[in-house]
Amino acid sequence: MGKEKYLKKIKDLFKKSSIVDLKSIKRIIKYKKQTKQYYKQLIRNLILKRKINRITKGYYTIHQDPSLAVFCFSPAYLGLQDALSFHNLWEQETIPIIITSKKVRTGIRKIFGINTLIRRISKKYLFGFNYSKYGKFYLPISDIEKTFIDLVYFKQNIDKNLLKNFKKKINTTTLKKYLKKYPKKIKTKVLNKLKS
Repeated sequence: MGKEKYLKKIKDLFKKSSIVDLKSIKRIIKYKKQTKQYYKQLIRNLILKRKINRITKGYYTIHQDPSLAVFCFSPAYLGLQDALSFHNLWEQETIPIIITSKKVRTGIRKIFGINTLIRRISKKYLFGFNYSKYGKFYLPISDIEKTFIDLVYFKQNIDKNLLKNFKKKINTTTLKKYLKKYPKKIKTKVLNKLKS
């Protein structure tokens, strides 16, 4: 296959997928040692020509949305204050907050010039999220009940107004079902917070 055909196939892949990883690009060019320099040069050129953007190591996109980084840390979801904004539980501006069970460096990262927070959670607590339309994309976002548990779990502030909003929207049956997966200490903290 000629280099132009590779390029066309790669461009088509970027049109179809919001995120493209290195493995997918390597598959297209039938990666071998002799093509190593070619694929590296191809990616470099596409970035320099601003045809694609690097999100994080080994992941690229044609978009400029830092929330897409959630797919780079899979299994992961958007949560905490980011989820509060999505569920209209508060009106404050927030940054993307990615919760992952992947062994990665946590803390603030700049993605497309925007601060993005990465938090780690145990695999057993990686549930309670749905794919929802957030901006232009369908992204994994924690539901209301899991967002509440995560706020308590990560020792985040829940003020009176926010608590009032949670009480209106929270499904206690779902909340109690989720809490079965947590130790008694967390379960008690969450239920006490909801009652306060």
